[in-house]
Amino acid sequence: MSKSTAKPTILDIARELNVTASTVSRALNGHASISEATRKAVEQTARRLKYQPNNIASSLRLGKTRIIGVIIPSAEINFFGSVLHGIEKVANENDYNVLIYQSNEDPVFEKKGINTFLRLKVDGVLASISKETTSLQHYKTIKKQGVPLVLFDRANDELGVPSVTVNDYQGAFKATQHLIDQGCLHIAHIGGQQHVSIFQQRLEGYKEALRVNGLPIDERLIKQGKISIQSGYSCMEDLLHEEVLPDGVFAVEDFTALGAMQAIKSAGKRMPEDIAVIGFANEAFGAYITPSLSTVDQQTTTMGIHAAQLFFNLTQKKTFYKSPPVKRILDPVLIFRDSSLRRR
Repeated sequence: MSKSTAKPTILDIARELNVTASTVSRALNGHASISEATRKAVEQTARRLKYQPNNIASSLRLGKTRIIGVIIPSAEINFFGSVLHGIEKVANENDYNVLIYQSNEDPVFEKKGINTFLRLKVDGVLASISKETTSLQHYKTIKKQGVPLVLFDRANDELGVPSVTVNDYQGAFKATQHLIDQGCLHIAHIGGQQHVSIFQQRLEGYKEALRVNGLPIDERLIKQGKISIQSGYSCMEDLLHEEVLPDGVFAVEDFTALGAMQAIKSAGKRMPEDIAVIGFANEAFGAYITPSLSTVDQQTTTMGIHAAQLFFNLTQKKTFYKSPPVKRILDPVLIFRDSSLRRR
Protein backbone atom coordinates (compact mmCIF):
# COMPACT_ATOMS: atom_id res chain seq x y z
CA MET A 1 0.00 0.00 0.00
CA SER A 2 1.36 3.43 -0.94
CA LYS A 3 1.96 6.08 1.67
CA SER A 4 -0.74 8.32 0.15
CA THR A 5 -3.46 5.71 0.70
CA ALA A 6 -2.27 4.29 4.03
CA LYS A 7 -4.50 5.00 7.02
CA PRO A 8 -2.91 7.43 9.48
CA THR A 9 -1.74 5.93 12.75
CA ILE A 10 -0.79 7.16 16.22
CA LEU A 11 2.84 7.22 14.99
CA ASP A 12 1.89 9.71 12.27
CA ILE A 13 0.31 12.02 14.83
CA ALA A 14 3.35 11.65 17.10
CA ARG A 15 5.74 12.57 14.26
CA GLU A 16 3.65 15.65 13.37
CA LEU A 17 3.80 16.92 16.96
CA ASN A 18 7.31 15.62 17.80
CA VAL A 19 6.00 13.66 20.81
CA THR A 20 5.98 9.97 21.67
CA ALA A 21 3.29 7.55 20.52
CA SER A 22 2.42 6.81 24.15
CA THR A 23 1.74 10.51 24.72
CA VAL A 24 -0.65 10.53 21.77
CA SER A 25 -2.37 7.40 23.01
CA ARG A 26 -2.85 8.81 26.50
CA ALA A 27 -4.14 12.11 25.07
CA LEU A 28 -6.69 10.37 22.87
CA ASN A 29 -7.90 8.35 25.86
CA GLY A 30 -8.23 11.40 28.11
CA HIS A 31 -5.48 10.38 30.53
CA ALA A 32 -5.14 12.76 33.51
CA SER A 33 -1.35 13.03 33.11
CA ILE A 34 -1.70 14.83 29.78
CA SER A 35 -2.01 18.63 29.78
CA GLU A 36 -5.01 20.33 28.23
CA ALA A 37 -2.80 22.00 25.60
CA THR A 38 -1.26 18.69 24.50
CA ARG A 39 -4.66 16.97 24.42
CA LYS A 40 -6.11 19.68 22.17
CA ALA A 41 -3.09 19.58 19.86
CA VAL A 42 -3.34 15.81 19.52
CA GLU A 43 -7.09 15.94 18.84
CA GLN A 44 -6.69 18.71 16.24
CA THR A 45 -3.91 16.80 14.46
CA ALA A 46 -5.94 13.59 14.57
CA ARG A 47 -8.88 15.33 12.92
CA ARG A 48 -6.65 16.97 10.29
CA LEU A 49 -5.04 13.64 9.40
CA LYS A 50 -8.47 11.93 9.51
CA TYR A 51 -7.18 9.44 12.03
CA GLN A 52 -9.55 6.58 12.93
CA PRO A 53 -8.75 4.50 16.04
CA ASN A 54 -8.14 0.78 15.60
CA ASN A 55 -10.90 -0.60 17.81
CA ILE A 56 -9.68 -4.18 17.52
CA ALA A 57 -6.19 -3.28 18.63
CA SER A 58 -7.60 -1.13 21.41
CA SER A 59 -9.78 -4.01 22.56
CA LEU A 60 -6.84 -6.38 22.67
CA ARG A 61 -4.77 -3.86 24.61
CA LEU A 62 -7.49 -3.06 27.14
CA GLY A 63 -8.87 -6.58 27.40
CA LYS A 64 -12.35 -5.28 26.52
CA THR A 65 -14.42 -5.44 23.35
CA ARG A 66 -17.03 -2.92 24.54
CA ILE A 67 -19.66 -5.31 23.21
CA ILE A 68 -22.60 -6.80 25.11
CA GLY A 69 -24.16 -9.96 23.70
CA VAL A 70 -27.95 -10.14 24.07
CA ILE A 71 -29.94 -13.35 23.57
CA ILE A 72 -33.67 -13.00 23.00
CA PRO A 73 -36.20 -15.70 22.12
CA SER A 74 -37.60 -13.73 19.17
CA ALA A 75 -37.26 -10.28 17.61
CA GLU A 76 -40.77 -10.63 16.15
CA ILE A 77 -42.34 -10.26 19.60
CA ASN A 78 -42.82 -6.64 20.64
CA PHE A 79 -42.00 -7.50 24.26
CA PHE A 80 -38.36 -8.36 23.50
CA GLY A 81 -37.99 -5.46 21.07
CA SER A 82 -38.96 -3.09 23.88
CA VAL A 83 -36.49 -4.72 26.30
CA LEU A 84 -33.77 -4.29 23.67
CA HIS A 85 -34.64 -0.62 23.37
CA GLY A 86 -33.90 -0.19 27.08
CA ILE A 87 -30.66 -2.19 26.89
CA GLU A 88 -29.37 -0.25 23.89
CA LYS A 89 -30.18 3.08 25.55
CA VAL A 90 -27.92 2.32 28.51
CA ALA A 91 -25.25 0.66 26.32
CA ASN A 92 -25.05 3.76 24.10
CA GLU A 93 -24.70 5.99 27.15
CA ASN A 94 -21.69 3.89 28.17
CA ASP A 95 -20.18 3.81 24.65
CA TYR A 96 -20.89 0.08 24.25
CA ASN A 97 -22.26 -1.82 21.27
CA VAL A 98 -24.97 -4.47 21.42
CA LEU A 99 -24.82 -7.74 19.50
CA ILE A 100 -28.19 -9.50 19.25
CA TYR A 101 -28.84 -13.23 18.78
CA GLN A 102 -32.26 -14.87 18.44
CA SER A 103 -32.71 -18.31 19.96
CA ASN A 104 -36.09 -18.79 18.24
CA GLU A 105 -37.11 -20.62 21.43
CA ASP A 106 -34.71 -23.41 20.46
CA PRO A 107 -31.99 -24.58 22.91
CA VAL A 108 -29.74 -25.57 19.99
CA PHE A 109 -29.75 -22.01 18.61
CA GLU A 110 -29.39 -20.67 22.14
CA LYS A 111 -26.20 -22.69 22.69
CA LYS A 112 -24.89 -21.55 19.31
CA GLY A 113 -25.48 -17.93 20.25
CA ILE A 114 -23.67 -18.32 23.57
CA ASN A 115 -20.71 -20.06 21.90
CA THR A 116 -20.53 -17.24 19.34
CA PHE A 117 -20.51 -14.58 22.05
CA LEU A 118 -17.80 -16.38 24.01
CA ARG A 119 -15.62 -16.75 20.90
CA LEU A 120 -16.03 -13.03 20.21
CA LYS A 121 -15.03 -12.35 23.83
CA VAL A 122 -17.98 -10.07 24.55
CA ASP A 123 -17.72 -8.19 27.83
CA GLY A 124 -21.01 -9.59 29.08
CA VAL A 125 -24.17 -11.48 28.15
CA LEU A 126 -27.74 -10.40 28.82
CA ALA A 127 -30.28 -13.13 28.12
CA SER A 128 -33.85 -14.33 28.35
CA ILE A 129 -33.93 -18.13 28.51
CA SER A 130 -35.76 -20.03 25.77
CA LYS A 131 -39.01 -21.58 26.98
CA GLU A 132 -37.87 -24.93 25.53
CA THR A 133 -34.60 -24.92 27.52
CA THR A 134 -34.49 -27.55 30.26
CA SER A 135 -30.70 -27.86 30.69
CA LEU A 136 -28.79 -24.77 31.79
CA GLN A 137 -25.30 -26.09 31.13
CA HIS A 138 -24.57 -23.60 28.34
CA TYR A 139 -25.46 -20.73 30.68
CA LYS A 140 -23.28 -22.21 33.40
CA THR A 141 -20.39 -22.12 30.89
CA ILE A 142 -20.72 -18.33 30.68
CA LYS A 143 -20.40 -18.04 34.44
CA LYS A 144 -17.58 -20.60 34.58
CA GLN A 145 -15.54 -18.48 32.17
CA GLY A 146 -16.08 -15.44 34.37
CA VAL A 147 -18.12 -13.55 31.78
CA PRO A 148 -20.83 -11.41 33.42
CA LEU A 149 -24.33 -12.79 32.83
CA VAL A 150 -27.58 -10.95 33.57
CA LEU A 151 -30.96 -12.60 32.97
CA PHE A 152 -34.15 -10.70 32.18
CA ASP A 153 -37.79 -11.79 32.14
CA ARG A 154 -37.14 -15.55 32.09
CA ALA A 155 -34.64 -16.04 34.89
CA ASN A 156 -33.58 -19.13 36.83
CA ASP A 157 -32.37 -19.10 40.44
CA GLU A 158 -30.24 -22.21 39.83
CA LEU A 159 -27.71 -20.12 37.91
CA GLY A 160 -27.11 -17.69 40.77
CA VAL A 161 -26.70 -14.64 38.53
CA PRO A 162 -28.22 -11.14 38.62
CA SER A 163 -31.69 -10.84 37.11
CA VAL A 164 -34.48 -8.41 36.29
CA THR A 165 -38.03 -9.72 36.18
CA VAL A 166 -41.57 -8.53 36.64
CA ASN A 167 -43.62 -9.79 39.57
CA ASP A 168 -45.43 -12.48 37.56
CA TYR A 169 -47.28 -13.81 40.60
CA GLN A 170 -48.65 -10.37 41.43
CA GLY A 171 -49.56 -9.68 37.80
CA ALA A 172 -51.49 -12.95 37.54
CA PHE A 173 -53.23 -12.35 40.87
CA LYS A 174 -54.35 -8.87 39.79
CA ALA A 175 -55.45 -10.08 36.35
CA THR A 176 -57.60 -12.81 37.90
CA GLN A 177 -58.92 -10.41 40.57
CA HIS A 178 -59.96 -8.06 37.78
CA LEU A 179 -62.06 -10.80 36.16
CA ILE A 180 -63.66 -11.55 39.54
CA ASP A 181 -64.40 -7.83 39.98
CA GLN A 182 -66.15 -7.93 36.60
CA GLY A 183 -68.50 -10.63 37.90
CA CYS A 184 -66.75 -13.76 36.58
CA LEU A 185 -67.25 -16.86 38.75
CA HIS A 186 -65.81 -19.63 36.56
CA ILE A 187 -62.40 -18.37 35.49
CA ALA A 188 -60.18 -20.52 33.29
CA HIS A 189 -56.41 -20.30 32.95
CA ILE A 190 -54.55 -21.17 29.77
CA GLY A 191 -50.96 -21.64 30.92
CA GLY A 192 -47.53 -22.24 29.49
CA GLN A 193 -44.77 -24.80 29.95
CA GLN A 194 -44.48 -25.35 33.69
CA HIS A 195 -40.70 -25.88 33.74
CA VAL A 196 -40.48 -22.12 33.03
CA SER A 197 -40.64 -20.32 36.37
CA ILE A 198 -42.57 -17.26 35.15
CA PHE A 199 -45.38 -19.50 33.90
CA GLN A 200 -45.42 -21.34 37.23
CA GLN A 201 -45.72 -18.01 39.03
CA ARG A 202 -48.60 -16.91 36.83
CA LEU A 203 -50.47 -20.15 37.56
CA GLU A 204 -49.93 -19.73 41.30
CA GLY A 205 -51.07 -16.10 41.21
CA TYR A 206 -54.26 -17.16 39.42
CA LYS A 207 -54.96 -19.86 41.99
CA GLU A 208 -54.32 -17.56 44.94
CA ALA A 209 -56.78 -14.97 43.63
CA LEU A 210 -59.46 -17.67 43.46
CA ARG A 211 -58.67 -18.81 47.03
CA VAL A 212 -58.76 -15.28 48.45
CA ASN A 213 -62.19 -14.73 46.90
CA GLY A 214 -63.59 -18.06 48.05
CA LEU A 215 -63.85 -19.50 44.55
CA PRO A 216 -63.04 -23.16 43.89
CA ILE A 217 -59.95 -24.18 41.92
CA ASP A 218 -61.43 -26.35 39.18
CA GLU A 219 -58.65 -28.33 37.46
CA ARG A 220 -60.93 -28.75 34.45
CA LEU A 221 -60.59 -25.01 33.85
CA ILE A 222 -56.79 -25.10 33.82
CA LYS A 223 -55.20 -25.98 30.47
CA GLN A 224 -51.44 -26.18 30.01
CA GLY A 225 -50.55 -25.22 26.47
CA LYS A 226 -47.69 -23.56 24.66
CA ILE A 227 -47.08 -19.93 23.95
CA SER A 228 -48.78 -19.52 20.59
CA ILE A 229 -52.00 -18.45 18.91
CA GLN A 230 -52.67 -22.05 17.86
CA SER A 231 -52.23 -23.35 21.41
CA GLY A 232 -54.55 -20.67 22.77
CA TYR A 233 -57.17 -21.60 20.19
CA SER A 234 -57.04 -25.36 20.86
CA CYS A 235 -57.03 -24.92 24.66
CA MET A 236 -60.03 -22.60 24.42
CA GLU A 237 -61.86 -25.12 22.24
CA ASP A 238 -61.33 -27.72 24.97
CA LEU A 239 -62.61 -25.31 27.61
CA LEU A 240 -65.76 -24.62 25.58
CA HIS A 241 -66.55 -28.35 25.70
CA GLU A 242 -66.15 -28.66 29.48
CA GLU A 243 -69.17 -29.34 31.66
CA VAL A 244 -68.54 -26.03 33.43
CA LEU A 245 -68.31 -23.27 30.81
CA PRO A 246 -65.86 -20.52 31.76
CA ASP A 247 -67.14 -16.96 31.93
CA GLY A 248 -63.62 -15.53 32.19
CA VAL A 249 -60.17 -16.49 30.88
CA PHE A 250 -56.75 -15.43 32.13
CA ALA A 251 -54.23 -16.37 29.43
CA VAL A 252 -50.54 -16.74 30.26
CA GLU A 253 -49.58 -14.23 27.55
CA ASP A 254 -51.11 -12.19 24.75
CA PHE A 255 -50.57 -14.49 21.76
CA THR A 256 -52.24 -17.29 23.71
CA ALA A 257 -55.06 -14.88 24.58
CA LEU A 258 -55.44 -13.96 20.90
CA GLY A 259 -55.91 -17.64 20.00
CA ALA A 260 -58.47 -18.01 22.79
CA MET A 261 -60.38 -14.96 21.50
CA GLN A 262 -60.49 -16.43 18.00
CA ALA A 263 -61.95 -19.68 19.37
CA ILE A 264 -64.53 -17.74 21.39
CA LYS A 265 -65.60 -15.84 18.28
CA SER A 266 -65.78 -19.06 16.24
CA ALA A 267 -68.10 -20.53 18.88
CA GLY A 268 -70.44 -17.54 18.55
CA LYS A 269 -69.73 -16.26 22.05
CA ARG A 270 -69.48 -12.57 22.93
CA MET A 271 -66.61 -10.85 24.72
CA PRO A 272 -66.78 -9.72 27.43
CA GLU A 273 -70.52 -10.41 27.93
CA ASP A 274 -70.26 -14.22 27.73
CA ILE A 275 -66.53 -14.67 28.35
CA ALA A 276 -64.16 -11.96 29.56
CA VAL A 277 -60.51 -12.32 28.52
CA ILE A 278 -57.22 -10.88 29.81
CA GLY A 279 -53.69 -11.67 28.65
CA PHE A 280 -50.14 -10.87 29.79
CA ALA A 281 -47.27 -8.87 28.20
CA ASN A 282 -49.04 -5.94 26.48
CA GLU A 283 -48.04 -6.89 22.95
CA ALA A 284 -48.54 -4.11 20.40
CA PHE A 285 -51.46 -5.77 18.61
CA GLY A 286 -53.63 -5.88 21.74
CA ALA A 287 -54.88 -2.30 21.44
CA TYR A 288 -55.92 -2.72 17.79
CA ILE A 289 -57.87 -5.99 17.65
CA THR A 290 -61.63 -6.25 18.23
CA PRO A 291 -62.38 -6.33 21.07
CA SER A 292 -59.18 -4.72 22.29
CA LEU A 293 -57.28 -6.99 24.67
CA SER A 294 -56.91 -6.36 28.40
CA THR A 295 -53.43 -7.30 29.53
CA VAL A 296 -50.60 -6.98 32.05
CA ASP A 297 -47.79 -4.63 31.06
CA GLN A 298 -44.33 -5.81 32.14
CA GLN A 299 -42.51 -2.46 31.91
CA THR A 300 -40.33 -3.87 29.18
CA THR A 301 -38.19 -0.82 28.41
CA THR A 302 -37.59 -0.33 32.12
CA MET A 303 -36.64 -4.01 32.37
CA GLY A 304 -34.00 -3.56 29.66
CA ILE A 305 -32.64 -0.41 31.32
CA HIS A 306 -32.33 -2.17 34.69
CA ALA A 307 -30.67 -5.25 33.14
CA ALA A 308 -28.02 -3.13 31.39
CA GLN A 309 -27.48 -0.97 34.47
CA LEU A 310 -26.89 -4.11 36.57
CA PHE A 311 -24.20 -5.21 34.13
CA PHE A 312 -22.39 -1.87 34.21
CA ASN A 313 -22.75 -1.27 37.94
CA LEU A 314 -21.49 -4.70 38.96
CA THR A 315 -18.63 -4.85 36.44
CA GLN A 316 -17.39 -1.39 37.47
CA LYS A 317 -17.38 -2.47 41.12
CA LYS A 318 -15.59 -5.69 40.09
CA THR A 319 -17.96 -7.67 42.32
CA PHE A 320 -20.00 -9.46 39.67
CA TYR A 321 -19.70 -13.01 41.03
CA LYS A 322 -18.22 -12.09 44.42
CA SER A 323 -21.48 -11.23 46.18
CA PRO A 324 -25.04 -12.64 46.26
CA PRO A 325 -26.81 -12.08 42.93
CA VAL A 326 -28.91 -8.93 42.72
CA LYS A 327 -32.57 -9.51 41.86
CA ARG A 328 -34.65 -6.60 40.67
CA ILE A 329 -38.38 -7.26 40.52
CA LEU A 330 -40.60 -4.74 38.72
CA ASP A 331 -44.24 -4.13 39.52
CA PRO A 332 -46.70 -5.12 36.77
CA VAL A 333 -49.13 -2.53 35.39
CA LEU A 334 -52.62 -3.68 34.43
CA ILE A 335 -54.24 -2.31 31.28
CA PHE A 336 -58.00 -2.82 31.04
CA ARG A 337 -59.62 -2.84 27.59
CA ASP A 338 -62.81 -4.04 25.93
CA SER A 339 -62.15 -7.79 26.14
CA SER A 340 -62.72 -7.83 29.89
CA LEU A 341 -64.56 -4.68 30.91
CA ARG A 342 -68.15 -5.53 31.79
CA ARG A 343 -68.46 -2.87 34.47
CA ARG A 344 -67.30 0.58 33.43
